[in-house]
Amino acid sequence: MMELKHLTERQSHIAKISIYTAVTTTNVEGLKKVLTEALDFGMTINEINEEIVHLYAYLGFAPACRATIVFMNLVNERRNNGIHDKQGREASPVDDSESKYARGEKLQMFCAGMTAGQLRNGFFGFNPLLDFCLKEHLFADLFARDLLTYIERETTTVSALAAIGEPMVESHYGGALNVGVTEAQLWDILDMVGNEVSPEKAAIGRERLHHTLDIRNQQK
Repeated sequence: MMELKHLTERQSHIAKISIYTAVTTTNVEGLKKVLTEALDFGMTINEINEEIVHLYAYLGFAPACRATIVFMNLVNERRNNGIHDKQGREASPVDDSESKYARGEKLQMFCAGMTAGQLRNGFFGFNPLLDFCLKEHLFADLFARDLLTYIERETTTVSALAAIGEPMVESHYGGALNVGVTEAQLWDILDMVGNEVSPEKAAIGRERLHHTLDIRNQQK
């Protein structure tokens, strides 16, 4: 078992679930194993379902649906064997005192470390519908839910994107750092990717993290 360094045990389980959800087409048994470990640790069914739903926004519906089926079958199997996992609480009601767009924009600004004007430039300005979906759905509907913290959501995102070698992981390294994930924890996630997926994917992820950190240091 890989020694935990800077990730908490809970964060480690969250990262592993993300990694194996991202590669579940090639390692269903790996996903089942890490889900079992997370349940045994004490994560609730609702918390794990929340993580899988969060991942659909970055990996697509198909991987999230596959992971849900694996998870559902596992919970049923455990129940048949006399293990009754905690369902857990539901997410708290989201504050709807302002529009979904405004709520989502504030969360996006916080995570991205950008102003509203900066967010509307670039490819968001080129594709306003994508900008709308990100604000009103990803951030206002999903990110605002409190079953996972902001740190846990960015841990979820970075772990999955690094596992598949997605270049957009660079922007999410920045987002993770903005919400409170530490540099040391990001390096730990990449060590985990190397151990659970492949050294090659971890090496790509490390190169991109170096690039992200270099840019942030230049901007200070």
